[in-house]
Amino acid sequence: MTKPGTAINSRKGLKICGGITVIFLIVLAIVIPTLWFTTLKPKDPEITVYPQGLENINPFSMLSMRNMPLNMTITINNHRNVGSFKFKNSTAYVTYRGDVVAEVPIRQNFILAHGKLNITISTVLMVSKMIRNRLFFNDVGAGSLNLTATAALHGKVNLFNLLKMRATAFSTCDISFSIFRRQVKSICKSKIKL
Repeated sequence: MTKPGTAINSRKGLKICGGITVIFLIVLAIVIPTLWFTTLKPKDPEITVYPQGLENINPFSMLSMRNMPLNMTITINNHRNVGSFKFKNSTAYVTYRGDVVAEVPIRQNFILAHGKLNITISTVLMVSKMIRNRLFFNDVGAGSLNLTATAALHGKVNLFNLLKMRATAFSTCDISFSIFRRQVKSICKSKIKL
């Protein structure tokens, strides 16, 4: 036969256990979203494009060219992220006034959490396509040729080998070649989408 005091004590113990469980779940419900939005949520990577050799080009000598080799170094800086990013083979496109003038193959790769990756790529700039654009000579006369490079890197973000999610890193880089100064400037914007 159960003593009355024992039944009361077990009910009291169940209430205490239930109360502690509820408090624990409330704390988790607050802590996990806070961690996600402050520390764990993937942030936009910093992507920079450095075209090499463009500054040595004479736009007037371009008239006799059909294609021109163009080397590019792409730097992907993941220093703000606690997760690594593995992406698949992709293609970046370089456009001049809306016309695709180069396709840049980007091979699959892996970027560590808080890491940095440099990719060196060789491509061909279709000069004949640029010259055919009716605004090419206006741009040469103004002293500046402007190109845009765009890429979408599809892959997976890995957080501590516990959470893996699909993500795409989008990048748009405005590349400006100053003809008279022989300088190339590149300004990039990047965004990650889960």
